[in-house]
Amino acid sequence: MPAERFVEQLNVQIGHEFSAHQQYIACAVYYDGLTMPQMARFFYAQALEERGHAMMMVQYLIDQSAPVRIPSVDQPITDFADIVAPAELALEQEKRVTGQINELTKIAREENDFASDQFMQWFVKEQVEEVATMGDLVAVVNRSRSNVESIEDYVQREQLRGGTDPTAPPVAGQG
Repeated sequence: MPAERFVEQLNVQIGHEFSAHQQYIACAVYYDGLTMPQMARFFYAQALEERGHAMMMVQYLIDQSAPVRIPSVDQPITDFADIVAPAELALEQEKRVTGQINELTKIAREENDFASDQFMQWFVKEQVEEVATMGDLVAVVNRSRSNVESIEDYVQREQLRGGTDPTAPPVAGQG
């Protein structure tokens, strides 16, 4: 069984992941309302990815016979000043999640919880990718804020790649 301190914090992180899910839906809806279908699609996909992360954590706790607690989430921000604001919010959110993932990894190591440390390594790798993706998106949206079509072209060309990561942890409810 994983260290109690790790289990407690992973349950908190499940809430953070579900909060990110909700926030990305709010971003997607904002862009949908502006008739920016590529940005909307990107954020809807990001929302599903965050939900998947929460469910990976749920599955890990289930597999370890550890208690799972699904916390409530704060209401997402739904009012944005301009088309840059949701992307900037997403970048800050990913930076915050990176800190949370690093803290979870630190706890696992401090507790000599090797299985949990190994589990967290995929998330460490994932956060490097997420921060880079959102950083690039912020740069493009800032640079092209007056040219929505340019933003949409970039997202379609560079960000809407499909595929699954065969190294990802299993997602609860998906077999």
